[in-house]
Amino acid sequence: MAKPLLKIQRYFRRKPVRFFSLILLYLTAGSLVFLHSGIIGENFPGTRGSRDSVVASEMGGRTSSDTRGLSIMSRVTRRPGRRFGPRWMRKSGHEEAVRRGGDYTSGWNRALKGRNAKDMEDGRAKYIGCYIDNTQKRALRGVSFFDYKKMTVFRCQDNCAERGYMYAGLEFGAECYCGHKIQASNVSDSECSMECKGEKSNVCGGANRLSIYRLELSQESARRYGSAIFKGCFRRPENVTVALPFSAVIQNMSVDKCVDMCTEREKSLAVLAGDRCYCGFPTPLFSLHDLEDEEMCLHRCPGEEFESCGNDQFFVVYQTQVQDNRCMDRHFLPSRAKQQIALASFPGAGNTWARHLIELATGFYTGSYYFDGSLYNKGFKGERDHWRSGRTICIKTHESGKKEIEAFDSSILMIRNPYKALMAEFNRKYGGHIGFASQAHWKGKEWPEFVKNYAPWWASHTLDWLTYGKKVHVVHFEDLKRDLFSQLKGMVRFLGLNVSEDRLLCVEGQKDGNFKRSGLRKLEYDPYTTEMRTAIDELIRTVDGALKKRNMSGVPAEYMPR
Repeated sequence: MAKPLLKIQRYFRRKPVRFFSLILLYLTAGSLVFLHSGIIGENFPGTRGSRDSVVASEMGGRTSSDTRGLSIMSRVTRRPGRRFGPRWMRKSGHEEAVRRGGDYTSGWNRALKGRNAKDMEDGRAKYIGCYIDNTQKRALRGVSFFDYKKMTVFRCQDNCAERGYMYAGLEFGAECYCGHKIQASNVSDSECSMECKGEKSNVCGGANRLSIYRLELSQESARRYGSAIFKGCFRRPENVTVALPFSAVIQNMSVDKCVDMCTEREKSLAVLAGDRCYCGFPTPLFSLHDLEDEEMCLHRCPGEEFESCGNDQFFVVYQTQVQDNRCMDRHFLPSRAKQQIALASFPGAGNTWARHLIELATGFYTGSYYFDGSLYNKGFKGERDHWRSGRTICIKTHESGKKEIEAFDSSILMIRNPYKALMAEFNRKYGGHIGFASQAHWKGKEWPEFVKNYAPWWASHTLDWLTYGKKVHVVHFEDLKRDLFSQLKGMVRFLGLNVSEDRLLCVEGQKDGNFKRSGLRKLEYDPYTTEMRTAIDELIRTVDGALKKRNMSGVPAEYMPR
């Protein structure tokens, strides 16, 4: 046996080129076998389940093919229509006004699982019908993207809803289009007969035919006109020339023209008042806090019959892409702080978001009991400082226990609904600061073990800070979201600083920052078991009682079990 091997060794030693040629042929043959098996697996019906199992984990992200599709189509499609319009446009049967509000955590996705998408009449979306589409004049003229391997109805709906669009349409089994209004006629449902590439049980349009759904958007979904965000209808300020210093009369006024003019003037607000366009920033004179009924602003735009341009007394307001720089300057404290102020919270309760708000509102960096390189790279420059350096306005901490708490002179204590906080921290632990845990993590042993260990900590963390904290200012995450201006003003005052209302109004315009996890990607089921809920509800009652015992308001009503 040894002699033949020795002969082969000598042969290739004399002929190295043949040796490397043989290796190359071997690798090529292996690649072809692998490619062939992948093609068969993609087309074989039995593989559909494995693809479906990862759909939910991909909803919030983009593959490279998604990104290419978005960038290409964004350049060739027209600016999408607006979400704000006159009542005469909304009266058609398939374009009635979208009901807004509500928590879709449990309702959105359950309706999709195990049901044909056309049968769904509640929850996330409603099937409208099959519509004609062509490349010259799209039925839905918002953004679009393609996925020729994993497109699903849910994925298309999720991407359109995340951008605030009213309609989502699917075509050719793999193409997704978004829009605010349908600009084509409908045809028989039989013409939409192509199966979705990512789920054979559902239909995704046809050749030049769109399967269109009307989306039920959450409150967090921005109403947009192109790149501008609709802010609402507001009464004319008393001194309009001071509140909105730049204005011009525009021939054939449209939302598009006013937004473009204010963007060129580098103003963050585009305000339509009939044929006049005002540009400016939010100020105490025009704070955008007192919304009026949208019917007060109904006035047909001269340049576009389906747009509303307001009138002399009631203005339609959009936020442009121009950044309001009045709250963007941040630096370290000019002198060492005399007191250590904690920004304390249970993980997942919005501490990073609160830091972002505080830095914008005060102009000073916040510090941290820990060091997170990703946060430092995103602009939290106080992250690198030692927490006792005294150069930052407050210190992030998740610590609890008597010794750790008594190291601080005072504290802002952030509290969040434990059901939401636990899920947020679980997503962070397995998906990063703005990522999501995979379905395997939710359905595996990790989630029950996590709830068992972390739920009691949610309660003990709050109780420890209430017990050992020297001076505690309680802020509920939900209250901060609902009334950011007044809640943030109270936090700034607690930090011992003067309040600048202009800065606070600037913060409202860019409150999300870089660390807001999309609120639109939901699980297809409720991850909490009955036993989990029983235990967590009891913890909520305990914390509520501890707050009231110290003459503080209890937990918000939505925490309490029903």
